[in-house]
Amino acid sequence: MKEAQKEFQHILSVSDEAYASYIEAKKAEILQFHFENNPTYKKLLGGKLPKNWEDVPVMTKQDSQQPLQQRLSKDFAKKDVFVNKTSGSSGNPFIFAKDKFCHALTWTHIFSRYKLHNIVPNQSFEARFYGIPKDVMGYQKERLKDKMAGRFRFNIYDLSDAILAEFVEEFKRKKFDYINGYTSSIVQFAKYVLSQNIDIKQICPTLKLCIVTSEMLFEEDTKILEKAFQVPVVNEYGASELDLIAFQNPQDEWEVNSKTLWVEILDNENQPVPLGEEGNVVITSLYNKAHPFIRYKIGDVGVLDQSSTAKKPILKKLIGRTNDFAILPSGKRVPGLTFYYVTKSVIEDKGVVKEIKVLQKTTSHFEVQYAAERQLNPEEIKAIENAMTKYLEPGLQIEFSRLTTLERSKSGKLKQFTSLLS
Repeated sequence: MKEAQKEFQHILSVSDEAYASYIEAKKAEILQFHFENNPTYKKLLGGKLPKNWEDVPVMTKQDSQQPLQQRLSKDFAKKDVFVNKTSGSSGNPFIFAKDKFCHALTWTHIFSRYKLHNIVPNQSFEARFYGIPKDVMGYQKERLKDKMAGRFRFNIYDLSDAILAEFVEEFKRKKFDYINGYTSSIVQFAKYVLSQNIDIKQICPTLKLCIVTSEMLFEEDTKILEKAFQVPVVNEYGASELDLIAFQNPQDEWEVNSKTLWVEILDNENQPVPLGEEGNVVITSLYNKAHPFIRYKIGDVGVLDQSSTAKKPILKKLIGRTNDFAILPSGKRVPGLTFYYVTKSVIEDKGVVKEIKVLQKTTSHFEVQYAAERQLNPEEIKAIENAMTKYLEPGLQIEFSRLTTLERSKSGKLKQFTSLLS
């Protein structure tokens, strides 16, 4: 962390006038490194180092659907790097890695953004609205991490009124500094607070901020959150395999991360679009030497503001990352991101299942659509059925459909869960 903090201060010290040249040098450096040290990426380049950045191929998650060890650069092994799995909100989660310095630099950047709003990670007490694994080992691991990081995690798998009432009791008992988590779950809680005429600031006067992430935040939802919690609402946009991509600063600008990432907006032919026009969000991780993320298309569509500069790009608009709620026969409501924990049952580090999505046809009937090299075998199907029972409830009808490709939205985003209920 000390090395990362030193590097981060160096990045901040680069002048506005010199920043564009600085970024160009970092892009060339990381491209050269992976060309020389990553055989899998060199193969993607066709064995030849492109002379122009625009000729560097755009990567997708499908390019990483192979065992992690085959994707690591030379001299990096699983035991020596940070390994994690993406949330799968785009429908195709996969395992990735960061070298330790890159991982430390990621957290250095995150800490710097939070401190802009007087939040100090690991010190400020967090009300955490995230999912949690239900297997014993994974559950206990997350609870231990929560305790060490100074946060209390709420169970977002059931957002019925009875459970939301329990959430309120926790706010009475605990001195939370800020709320952080999935947009849809926090909005659901805020709606309950308003419906019950509960004054959160009165029962939890220490609360000073609300950070929402992982899903779209609409203007109407912002108003609901501000009214319910009576604190500023900060919009966070990130990707676990990369870093924070954009974070709302105290001036209410959605400031893009230009410190550890290079963010491009490209058209469908992978050509840059002018500032102010929408296109595909494509990102390069400038410091990750363990695993290449170079011109990596994450599946979102966005617009950079015309006021953007090399050192301070501003995200004007993001399109995508919306999630429905599943309504179950018991009346239980669960957020669409719950299906991340369901799909983890079958999306391993083997690359068999490429993409997956779930459609809710009735309260008890779900269709699991998947694109894969072969049909799921009975053991894999049973694993999904067991996961649906564990994370949702028993007695559900589950239909499986193997497709060549899965339908995407107009923005090009693959939504992992869609409710067809009226």
